[in-house]
Amino acid sequence: MKHFINLKDIPAKDLRKIIADAKKRKSLRKKLSTLEVDKGAPLKGKLLIQMFEKSSLRTRLSFYLAIKQLGGGTLTLRSNELHLGQGGESVADTAKILSTYGDGFMLRTDSDKKVENFAKYISIPVINGLSPSSHPTQVLSDVFTVEEIKKKPISKLNICWIGDSNNVLDSLIAASVKFSFKLSIGCPKKFEPGKEVRAWVKKNNKQIYIFNDAKKAASNADVIFSDKVISLNDKVNKKKKIQAFKNFKIDRTLMRYAKKSCIFLHCLPRGNEVSNEVFLGKKSHVWQQALNRVHVQKSILLYCFGKLR
Repeated sequence: MKHFINLKDIPAKDLRKIIADAKKRKSLRKKLSTLEVDKGAPLKGKLLIQMFEKSSLRTRLSFYLAIKQLGGGTLTLRSNELHLGQGGESVADTAKILSTYGDGFMLRTDSDKKVENFAKYISIPVINGLSPSSHPTQVLSDVFTVEEIKKKPISKLNICWIGDSNNVLDSLIAASVKFSFKLSIGCPKKFEPGKEVRAWVKKNNKQIYIFNDAKKAASNADVIFSDKVISLNDKVNKKKKIQAFKNFKIDRTLMRYAKKSCIFLHCLPRGNEVSNEVFLGKKSHVWQQALNRVHVQKSILLYCFGKLR
């Protein structure tokens, strides 16, 4: 049994093994319909319990399809429907019940501590579907997508992030260390990555490049990533934040600073941080990126259940 909580805590060789397995599984599904089960039904009889404390579309759908295509089933819970949210039942007791009824637990939460506590008390694998400082399933899938489109290891590419410093960027920074790729970050001074994340990069003898100028960050990029600048639960002054990012919009002019072959990726949902021309243009691969969540999460599930080929 293995947890999948933060990319920085998972060996690079294991992450690479997950991506290799996802590539094989995606190829083998070309002639299968959405709910047809993979050959061998490797997770037949297994139940994945999902709990959402934050809104979700792609994570909810992709994990549902992932476990179904592996031959298992899923049950989705909301914390406000449980004693955990309403009656004050402890995480420890809730974890015991989840371990009794289920085989795996995927949590999407507004608390990093809660993920850690569940992992401490639970006896089944815990998968982080998103927390304030980490979105590991999204970013590992993004690495898969980049390599699929570019047909080369991500270590040979210049990766650029334009936008806010959030959980997706934190996981992308962790991926840059694990997969050894150059990462340039474009954001306003007040929205740079935190000291803890930067200290971890330095501790691992790696480097990230931070620019307060979007054009410099995008220069010579093979891939430009972004995310919504104003997230659903953002508690800052939204008008001031939008103003701070006014020179960081990803449009056709900014894309010209990247390589001609540069692609655009966005984890969704989108806001005004990217123009329609770029988002819906030929360089954008956001729909392929979203679909790949299913394939990579299948391999993450197999990894957690100790059944990765």
